[in-house]
Amino acid sequence: MTRQLADRPTAVAHARTAHPQRPRWSGRTRRDFFVFLALALPNLALIAVFTYLPLINNIYYSTLDWTLGSDSATVVGLGNYATFFTSPDAAKVLGTTAVFTVVTVGGSMVLGLLVALALNSKVRGTTFARSAVFAPYVLSGVGVGLVWLFIFDPGYGVLAWLLRGIGQASPQWINDPQLSLVMVIVVYIWKNLGYCAVVYLAGLQSLPQDVMEAASLDGANGFRRFLNMSLPLLSPTTFFLLITTMLSSLQAFDLIRIMTPLGNGTSTLIYEAYLQAFGAFNRAGYSAAISVVLFAILLIITVLQLRFVERKVHYS
Repeated sequence: MTRQLADRPTAVAHARTAHPQRPRWSGRTRRDFFVFLALALPNLALIAVFTYLPLINNIYYSTLDWTLGSDSATVVGLGNYATFFTSPDAAKVLGTTAVFTVVTVGGSMVLGLLVALALNSKVRGTTFARSAVFAPYVLSGVGVGLVWLFIFDPGYGVLAWLLRGIGQASPQWINDPQLSLVMVIVVYIWKNLGYCAVVYLAGLQSLPQDVMEAASLDGANGFRRFLNMSLPLLSPTTFFLLITTMLSSLQAFDLIRIMTPLGNGTSTLIYEAYLQAFGAFNRAGYSAAISVVLFAILLIITVLQLRFVERKVHYS
């Protein structure tokens, strides 16, 4: 009898261990949950209404042969996608998009890093220089495009006036398809250079100074410290800029619209979608299909970067 009573608490403990009690829904937990809903639901609703719902509608429109403003449409399934990938303009548009993205992303990041190294030096006037470098990034793309269009104009532009002063004729920046792409790339890099420079500058100023001083005492010169220590430690910053600048370049629109309204040599995917829907073609369904292709490319690039490129990032 005494042994049975002694074993009873042990059996009860085993039963409680085998069937743990669920945490109680306390008043504080309930209050925190409702506060979370109150703060998150409006944002989730806005994202759903203005991001995911238009995306779903656009995918549906891409399966239609539909003229913008028409009351009727014909379901064509994947016909718009087949038309795009089999058209002679598809390779040209995809090639222009690739060239524009690679050059603008690489140029902005490399030049931004060099400018950040210059701005990180302890000399007088760096505060004003930082503001001047970052200023073009916050300016309107329309205003920037108009100013640079005046500079590049082959007839009465500033660049043409300078070239005439040395007896040279101005290239046809606007009329030549290859030169127009170069023109837009130069302006886009100039506008977004300050963003990369400021982000890299923040990364440089967050580097551990004791490690840099130890490397200097060991005899490493400035170039070796930058190549073997600063660059690896800046890999999180580089990875962040790679994603953000690539997504921004693939969606660049305002400068292309202002400087080359007809898309003469500068028709990237997003601008080709605009021309097909709102230009002379007036093919809304076909434009929606191009937009879906652009979305798929953005999604694939982002996933690949997060999956493979992030492995090379050294987080401190």
